[in-house]
Amino acid sequence: MNKKILGLAFPNIITNITVPLLGMVDMAIVGHLSAAHIGAITIGTSIFNLIYWNFGFLRMGTSGFTAQAYGARDLKEAVRIFTRAITIAVAIAFLLLLLQWPISQLALVIFEGSSEVLKMALTYFFVRIWAAPATLGLYAVKGWFIGMQNSKLPMWIAIFLNIVNIICSLLFVIVFHWDIAGVALGTVIAQYSGLAVGLYFVVHRYGKLFAHYAPTLRFKTILHDSLRWQEMKGFFKVNGDIFLRTVCLATVFTFITAASGRINDEILAVDALLLQFFTLFSYIMDGFAYAGESLVGRFIGAKDPRNLKSAVRHLLAWGLGLTLFFTALYALIGEQILRIFSNDLSVIEATKPYLFWILIIPICGFSAFLFDGIFVGATAGKTMRNTMFFATLAFFITFYGLLAIHPESDIPFIKNNILWTAFMVYLTGRGISQALFLKKSVYAKAN
Repeated sequence: MNKKILGLAFPNIITNITVPLLGMVDMAIVGHLSAAHIGAITIGTSIFNLIYWNFGFLRMGTSGFTAQAYGARDLKEAVRIFTRAITIAVAIAFLLLLLQWPISQLALVIFEGSSEVLKMALTYFFVRIWAAPATLGLYAVKGWFIGMQNSKLPMWIAIFLNIVNIICSLLFVIVFHWDIAGVALGTVIAQYSGLAVGLYFVVHRYGKLFAHYAPTLRFKTILHDSLRWQEMKGFFKVNGDIFLRTVCLATVFTFITAASGRINDEILAVDALLLQFFTLFSYIMDGFAYAGESLVGRFIGAKDPRNLKSAVRHLLAWGLGLTLFFTALYALIGEQILRIFSNDLSVIEATKPYLFWILIIPICGFSAFLFDGIFVGATAGKTMRNTMFFATLAFFITFYGLLAIHPESDIPFIKNNILWTAFMVYLTGRGISQALFLKKSVYAKAN
C-alpha cells in the first residue's frame, strides 16, 4: 500500500510544491518592492482565492467521480465526467469575466487597506481575471487525471506552468517595469500555457479512450451524452455540498486577510508572510490527500473495503510523519524561510513575534488536509459540508468570544494572536469532526 500511496503522492507533492509558486513567486517579487506591494498582492490573491476556492468542486468532484468510475472499470462514464467538468468550467469562467466589475466593487467592501494598497490590488485583479477560463479548465483537467490514477501528468503541467510564470513575471517586472500588473500578466500567460499542455496530454494519452466511446469524436455527440439531466443532477448534488463547504473555507481565509487589514497595513503584511508557511505545508500534505482521492475512490468503485481501510491507515501515518518533519523544519530555519519571501527588514522584524504559530500549524492541520482527500474520493460531499460548517462556526465563536472577554483586545499584537488562535481552532475542528464520520461516510460505501 505504501508503494501505491507514494507512487501517487510523490508526483502530487511535486505538483503541489509548484502550485503555490504562482502565489509565492508573486510574493517574492513584490516583497522586494515595498510593504504596500505585499499588502496589495495579498488582497489580490485573496480575491481570487475567494472566487476560485468556491469552484474547487470542479477539481474535487471530478477527481472523486472519475476515481470511482475507474475502480468500477466504467471508462465510458470517465469520458462523460471529463466533458461534463470542462464544459461547466468554461461556462463559469465566462460568467466571471462578465461580472468582473461588480466582483471588484464587492472586494473593496470586504477588504481594507490604504488607498495605495487597494489601488494596486485592483490593478492586479483586472489583469489576472482574464485567466479565469484557463484556471477553471485546469481544475477539471487536473481532477480528471487524478481520478484516472495518473498523478504524473498534473506534475508536468504544474512544472511547465510555473516555469512560464517565473520567466514572465520577472521579465515584466524587472525588465519592462510593469510593476504589479506585470506580475498578474505573467500569471495569466502561465495559466493558458498550462491549460494548453493539459489538453495536449488528454489527447495524446487518452485520445484512443475518447475515440472508443465516441467514434466520430463529434463534440456535439459527446456533449449531449455527458450533460444528460440525471448525470448532471448527481454531479451537482455532490458538488453543491462541496461548493458550500468551499464557501466556508474561502470565508475563513478571506476574513483572516480582511481582519488583518483592519488592524493595520503592517499586520496585513505579517499575516501574508505567515500564511506562506501554511500554504507550503498544506500543498505538500495535499499531495497525500490527492493520493487519497485516487485510492479511496478506486477502492470504493471496486467494492474493496480491505484495501480502502488500509489506504486510510497508511495515509494518516504518512501525515503524522510529515507533521513532525515540518514542525522541526520550521523550528530550525523558519526565519531563514521568512527572508526568502521578503527582504524588508521592518516587515521581518514585525513578523518574528508571531513565528511560533508556524510550529502549531502542522499539528492542527494535517488531519484536516488528509480527510479532505479521503472524503473527496468517497464523494461524501454532505459530510464535508457539515463538518466545515462546524469548524467555521467554531472559528468565529473563538475569534469574537476572545475579543469580547480579553481586556486588551484592541492592541494589534493581542488581536492578531486572537485571530491566529481562532484559525488553529478551525483547523483542529475540521480534522476531529471528519474523523468521527469516517466509518459512516467512507467505509460504508465500499460494502
